[in-house]
Amino acid sequence: MSKLSGKVAIVTGASKGIGAGIAKALAAEGAAVIVNYASSRAGADAVVSAITEAGGKAVAVQGDVSRKADAQGLVDAAISQFGRLDILVNNSGVYEFGSIEEITEEHFHRQFNVNVLGVLLTTQAAVAHLGAGGSIINISSVVSRITPPNSAVYTGTKGAVDAITGSLARELGPKKIRVNAINPGLIETEGTQTAQVVGSEMEQAIIAQTPLGRTGQVRDIAPLAVFLASDDAGWLTGETLIASGGLR
Repeated sequence: MSKLSGKVAIVTGASKGIGAGIAKALAAEGAAVIVNYASSRAGADAVVSAITEAGGKAVAVQGDVSRKADAQGLVDAAISQFGRLDILVNNSGVYEFGSIEEITEEHFHRQFNVNVLGVLLTTQAAVAHLGAGGSIINISSVVSRITPPNSAVYTGTKGAVDAITGSLARELGPKKIRVNAINPGLIETEGTQTAQVVGSEMEQAIIAQTPLGRTGQVRDIAPLAVFLASDDAGWLTGETLIASGGLR
């Protein structure tokens, strides 16, 4: 039997990149998946098609996780489509780098609204339906540990996610709901390619500091989400799993 047979998952920001990889990996292990997207319907549909063509179950659902009604809509879709909810992966995130002189109110609120408020609102909506054995997985970032320059706002959001993970693990532990985070290093995705990080001097500098000597791939992260969602991780909560090839 697959590790997640009979379980239902929501993956936010799942139309591309790490989110898409996690959605496919959860489905491959038997979970039915709500594939959330904010704007890329085509990307979400492609993820759903890949899952269903492989024999899995998935539905694409639009929603801006920084809006309470949209976050609730994702949970409502899981219940209406699949009858339950067992796993929530808070993957939606945005990033924009800039010096302290370049920070604006819009720059701040855009990142904190999606990266932090989105985690809280989606978790808030999910908790009513996550029973004993439920798993919440927050996708954070190694930036919360290495604190790179010109990233004060983004790094601040991920530091907040790490702190929220620990706090909610304590709060939800009595309900037997586990809360953990994955903190990836630099991962090659559509986003890092579009931002021209992949192939840049920045990427080479990061690789030079990474003991395993390469940029991460989505396939390096997705299996970790499967592990944390499964009973194999039944004694883990409040953990931040740094997946960075050794970068510290």
